Amino acid sequence: MIDLGISKLALIGAVALIVIGPEKLPRVARTVGTLLGKAQRYVNDVKAEVNRSMDLDELRKMKDTVQDAARDVEHSIQTGASEFEKQFSEVGQTGSELTEPAPSYPEYKHPRKKWRLKQGAMPQWYKARNGVRTRALSGAARVARYRPHKIN
Repeated sequence: MIDLGISKLALIGAVALIVIGPEKLPRVARTVGTLLGKAQRYVNDVKAEVNRSMDLDELRKMKDTVQDAARDVEHSIQTGASEFEKQFSEVGQTGSELTEPAPSYPEYKHPRKKWRLKQGAMPQWYKARNGVRTRALSGAARVARYRPHKIN
């Protein structure tokens, strides 16, 4: 805001001390400080509002350009579609004997697989011979299975 050096501040302080007096100086300094703070907040609010309005103007301009581009694309698509319809109708009128019947596709049939009952690739006899676990053990069964045997 205002560019004040140390010497200028010292001069202002000395004049304020002489004019106001030493007993009122702290209160006046507090008042001046609060007024400067309010002024700075007001200036910051105005700057923020100006920035917001500039951003809104830029967004409006971008919106207009995007809408114009969308209209151009829509117009080009409509012209292309109308030209295609013209060409298709001309081909349909001139080459009616060249058209083939629509192909018939087979009807979809659900495979009826039961994915929950899917069998493993490993045979049961192989699992039994090699000790592959096929069932979960409870905690008590696991303790009993791995408990060391008593030797009498």
